[in-house]
Amino acid sequence: MRLYLLALNPTDSVTEGFLPAAARLGLDVTVLTDQPEAHRAAYPDIEILQCDVRDFRAVVTRISTHHRPDAVFTNSDHLQTQAALAAAYFGLPGKDWRATLRCKDKAEMRRRLADAGVDTVWSTELTEPAAALPDAPYPCVVKPREGVASEDVVLVDNAEDLVTRSKEIFERRPGTVLVVEEYLPGELYTLETLGDGRTRHVLGGFHTELSPPPFFIEERLTFVPAHPEPVVAQVLAQLDALGVGFGACHTEFVVHEGRARIIEVNYRAIGDQCDLLLARLLEIPLFEHILRAHLGEPLPSDLGARRDGAARLEYPCAERPGTLTGAPAAVELDVEGVHLTYRPLRPVGERHELYGTNRDYLGVLRATGTDQPTVDRVTADFLAGLRWEIQP
Repeated sequence: MRLYLLALNPTDSVTEGFLPAAARLGLDVTVLTDQPEAHRAAYPDIEILQCDVRDFRAVVTRISTHHRPDAVFTNSDHLQTQAALAAAYFGLPGKDWRATLRCKDKAEMRRRLADAGVDTVWSTELTEPAAALPDAPYPCVVKPREGVASEDVVLVDNAEDLVTRSKEIFERRPGTVLVVEEYLPGELYTLETLGDGRTRHVLGGFHTELSPPPFFIEERLTFVPAHPEPVVAQVLAQLDALGVGFGACHTEFVVHEGRARIIEVNYRAIGDQCDLLLARLLEIPLFEHILRAHLGEPLPSDLGARRDGAARLEYPCAERPGTLTGAPAAVELDVEGVHLTYRPLRPVGERHELYGTNRDYLGVLRATGTDQPTVDRVTADFLAGLRWEIQP
């Protein structure tokens, strides 16, 4: 059976998750990408084909002139609609392209949720630097309409701040469209779901701790085995209004005074190595389940997920711009029943500015165990022994 995987940059999810899972399922994999050399270097034993993967017509043509597909899949935020359209063209299982578009387009997501009567958030779009939005309910959040990973997401306190910030973003991103929306207070969480179009499983979620405003860098995530049932019901109702229910989905939401409100929906498996942690923590073949759904196979009614796990992820961030001259190496070890996996995310010798986004990550620490206080203590002790050196 032939799996076409659409990709932009090589990622840990593909390298350590989906490609090994495809091999275990006996699938022939063809990667379609606009960066073939980077992928050939990362996956030398996988067939890589050049393709303008951001254009669904190019994807359809590339597949049509190659082998017959059995599944078209991507875990990229940017390529969900293209993969959905290609799967639909070939009559294969996949996500509804309308749902993938609603999730990717943050302004359309707000309109859809409001039209369905499940949540209304003040929101508007900007195609040029704002002169003023006197009716905006400050503070507001400014973000690219189709952005990811906290890139150019910023809190503005007043109209003058909005003008300044939007001008800066438009200078960095000519031709982009920005969304300005009211700030939603509350604790930030995620909900991780997996469905086959008929059955939907809730895998749990995370409590997310952010950097101080005005930016929104995700610095720490703590696993939540089960959110309160009323909260889950509210989030699932909003996902239903968007048409989300097939494959993996990562939903970010806040809870304030018992009310759950979606911040954004990433219609794919959670990233930044959280998916690798989930598979280990829950002790399920997560990546195989995701691929099987795209092959048209029903998910089991019970995934057999372990429910006594505790976990935490930490993302040490650069605090200043400069060249990384010293950093800890990758390591994997067990301490007091806690399994620790540390992976560097920035190579020594590279120079970076300070971005105020996930691009400031220096590395990622994944910690899993069965007792949250022990996981937290072991994680803190391990990080306290790490050092990064950044020279101007």
